[in-house]
Amino acid sequence: MQKITSWILAVATGVLLYAPTLAQTAVSGRVIDNQTNQPLPGATVRAGSFRGTITNEKGEFTLKNLPKEVENLEVSYVGYETVIDSSFRRNDKIINLEIRLQRSVFDADEVVISATRANLKSAVAFTNVGKVELSKQNLGQDLPVLLNFTPSLVSTSDAGAGVGYTGLRIRGTDATRINVTINGIPYNDAESQGTFWVNMPDFASSVSSVQIQRGVGTSTNGAAAFGATVNINTNEFRKNAYGEIDNSYGSFNTWRHTVRAGTGLLHNKFTLDARLSKISSDGFIDRASSNLRAFYVSGAYFGKKSSVRFNLFSGKEITYQAWEGAPEARLRGNREGMLAYIDRNGLNDRDAKNLLNADNRTYNLYLYDNQVDNYQQDQYQLITSHTLSQKWTLNVNGFLVRGRGFFEQFRDNDRLSRYKLPSVTIGNTTISRSDLVRQRWLDNHFYGSTFSLDFDNFKRLKANLGGGLNRYDGDHFGEVIWARFANANLRHRYYFNTGQKTDFNLYGKVFYQLTPKLNVFGDAQIRTVGYAINGDDNQQRTQQHNLNYSFFNPKTGLTYQFSDNATAYASFSVAHREPNRDDFTESTRQIQPQPEILRDWEVGYRFQRGRWAASIGGYLMDYKNQLILTGQLNDTGGPMRVNVPSSYRAGVELEAGVQFSQKWKWNANATLSQNKVQNFTEYVINYDDKNGGYQTINHGNTDIAFSPNVIVGSQLLYSPVKNLELALLTKYVGQQFLDNTSNENRRLNAYFTNDIRVIFSPAVKWAKGLNVSLLANNVLNHLYESNGYTYSYVAGGQTITENFYYPQAGRNFLVSVGFKF
Repeated sequence: MQKITSWILAVATGVLLYAPTLAQTAVSGRVIDNQTNQPLPGATVRAGSFRGTITNEKGEFTLKNLPKEVENLEVSYVGYETVIDSSFRRNDKIINLEIRLQRSVFDADEVVISATRANLKSAVAFTNVGKVELSKQNLGQDLPVLLNFTPSLVSTSDAGAGVGYTGLRIRGTDATRINVTINGIPYNDAESQGTFWVNMPDFASSVSSVQIQRGVGTSTNGAAAFGATVNINTNEFRKNAYGEIDNSYGSFNTWRHTVRAGTGLLHNKFTLDARLSKISSDGFIDRASSNLRAFYVSGAYFGKKSSVRFNLFSGKEITYQAWEGAPEARLRGNREGMLAYIDRNGLNDRDAKNLLNADNRTYNLYLYDNQVDNYQQDQYQLITSHTLSQKWTLNVNGFLVRGRGFFEQFRDNDRLSRYKLPSVTIGNTTISRSDLVRQRWLDNHFYGSTFSLDFDNFKRLKANLGGGLNRYDGDHFGEVIWARFANANLRHRYYFNTGQKTDFNLYGKVFYQLTPKLNVFGDAQIRTVGYAINGDDNQQRTQQHNLNYSFFNPKTGLTYQFSDNATAYASFSVAHREPNRDDFTESTRQIQPQPEILRDWEVGYRFQRGRWAASIGGYLMDYKNQLILTGQLNDTGGPMRVNVPSSYRAGVELEAGVQFSQKWKWNANATLSQNKVQNFTEYVINYDDKNGGYQTINHGNTDIAFSPNVIVGSQLLYSPVKNLELALLTKYVGQQFLDNTSNENRRLNAYFTNDIRVIFSPAVKWAKGLNVSLLANNVLNHLYESNGYTYSYVAGGQTITENFYYPQAGRNFLVSVGFKF
């Protein structure tokens, strides 16, 4: 596998050295406001897939060595209508253009999210993914899977096929440290700080763009951006009425049905857009089925200076649980190991038979018919934008996220007292244990407001003042809905606790052009968090936590434009992050979680010429008090995360793209990194010790769990004829450790997958568009696991390590047919 990685990196390096010079030309020009004739500094000028620049303080730009395949220039500026200009192709001489942009309230959706998005002057590492790119990959899988080929990103799927519970990591950073916003509004779960994409089925079908910022990034709303930010925009102005139908079918009986429609612009003021989706799949893992439904409705009003948009979107998921993974012995087909596992863990006959007879790669612990996660989430967004003057714009938004649901579990021979149920007496026999079914509920409201006040003097200065206030109210409770033996009414709440969290942030951002080539960026955020947990939990422990935090998060950076083709940047940022709910509820009185601190240094260089573009970036993410698993257990034997004094991530990110010809295009990226915990000590619980002591092992400097040293993505595109595109999509992920010990016996092996995508879009008379897509995933049938976990203990004088893995599907297919009207 190292040879494969070396080959990919060598080819990427070759792209950086390749500079075709066939029939190229140059174009320069000036971008101005159509009404005032004032220049628009910082306007984006795009020429094809890989070439582009921004205008200087005079609104001027130059693009040299444009290949002949480039037919249009796309010129855009936030708050203005985008212009497509093809006049420079009248001859092959140097052309000087004057491009006039018209202010448009219809582009207010871009203005709303601009305060939290990065741009080429932000001095941070970021990737933009547009609607066209997303739609090519979208055959019903979740958004983490669709973003899999962006730099430094690794996706995973519990059910093994990209539908149901999915997740992502960026630079090794897990979901609880990745800030996610939708239209500038926070989305992360307030208590776990994670993102549950399963609650938004087929959401990609309503997404117009995604920006991924790596590292701390720019200040944003909601949860701490502690390694990455995913900024999603769904608000898209579509002037003309439309109707679209997409249907997909594939392996594991996977179905997707999507209908989208919109009125277009009515009376030059109103639009209404809607989507209805249904996705179902049996899953790759045994019984790991998904039954997902969703809708999206967006209505907008556009006035002369103001716009108002209301979004309502909802997702309902019923997903059979595949949360436990497969024991290593089952995955390897080791029968003796499975028998030892059965003996160690006291499996009953039913569960033992399931383990021994299952397929190596599709084993699922659960057998109960209704072992499901059943949850619905409704989101309401009111988004407003008002142009105060030519230089000032005010955006104010309100939101409510309503969630409720449960996960249902069969419990074999569990203690009745655990559920506040009395023992049952039958004759002379007292029964204190019973088979039963429980539901663990979550019922919550998450609501608040965000704002930004944006200033642009159309010369050297841009600034934003923004922030938000949100509140979370959540009830956690459990009910027993059936018991084989019961002497009391069921459906009582055997535990109940509440969580309330208030989050306030205020930030200011300034972009200033010091010289024609040098720009400075400053960003400062104040964030306060108040969190309270009260009640009893699933293990009948009393939980009382009242915590308040205040954080100051400064950021600064420089960008220097060497020429129209080359730009460099450097930045330094600080982020703070409060612990998760579980860090408090699973802690002990002796060990209390503390906030984490991240200091992030970023440098980069972007270059473009002719048919190709490339970038190289370096980062050092230095953590203080990062919360990780060390093997330490709480008072009831559950794992708890503990602050470690020092850890870091350091790496290099490479990106390259080349347009070989009108038919051939290649995009590639690679991340090479080291991710270390310094002076890590492992704690192994010793059950032979009556006092519950530990064996401690000092491992020195070790690798941070789930942090591969090498990540490579590649997309090779070929269009042999008009309306037909073939793509070879390649992903390599280096080995990952399941814990922080760097133990070779506790790891995920490196994997190398190849997908083939075919898109055919023939012209037909009876519809505006017809699209037929085929996605063949993992065509070489590589067997790999993308996630897992491990724990160790001492018993009977031996150290026992239990590893569990989440196998991913081998070769599988999806086919989609879409119509546009």
